Amino acid sequence: MLALMWGQEIVDQVPGVNLDQYGIRPRSAEGLLGIVTAPFLHAGFDHLIANSGAFLILGSLIALTTRKFWSVTIGVALLGGLATWLVAGANTNHIGASGLVYGFAAFLVAWGVLTRKLLSILVSVVVVIMYGSIALGVLPGQPGISWQGHLFGAVAGVVMAFVLRDREARR
Repeated sequence: MLALMWGQEIVDQVPGVNLDQYGIRPRSAEGLLGIVTAPFLHAGFDHLIANSGAFLILGSLIALTTRKFWSVTIGVALLGGLATWLVAGANTNHIGASGLVYGFAAFLVAWGVLTRKLLSILVSVVVVIMYGSIALGVLPGQPGISWQGHLFGAVAGVVMAFVLRDREARR
C-alpha cells in the first residue's frame, strides 16, 4: 500500500498531472471518490514522507499483533473518510494517509484496552509513548491540515477496535 502511495506521488509530479484533485471534497458527489483515493494522495514528497514512517510502523504493529491490517485499514478509510466528507468545510480538499495513521494509533490503543492481552497492552503503551503527541492534531488551528481527517480517522480506529473485538468474541 505504501508503494502505491509513493508510485502515485511520482506520477503526480509529471507536469500537467494533478491527481490530488481526487481527494475528499465534502458534500460533493465528485468528492465521494476521495473516501477511497485520499489516503494515497499527498501534497508533495514532504507530506508523503511525514506519513510514511508512522504508517509503516503502526500498520506493521497492527499486522503483527492482531493480523487485522486490512480490516482496520479499510474500516478506518471508509468510516473516517465518510465522516470527513460529511462534516469538513465546503470547498476544501482532504488528502493524505494521516487519517489512517491516526486511525491506526487509536485502534492499537483501544485494542490493548479492550482485549486486555499482555502483548496488546504493551503495544498500546508503546504507541502512547511514541505517538501520543499526535493527539493535538485532532484540534483545529493549523491552516492546510485536515484536523477533521485526523479526528475522524482516530474515531474510526476506536470504532474498528470495538467491531473487531466483538467479532472475535463471537468466535
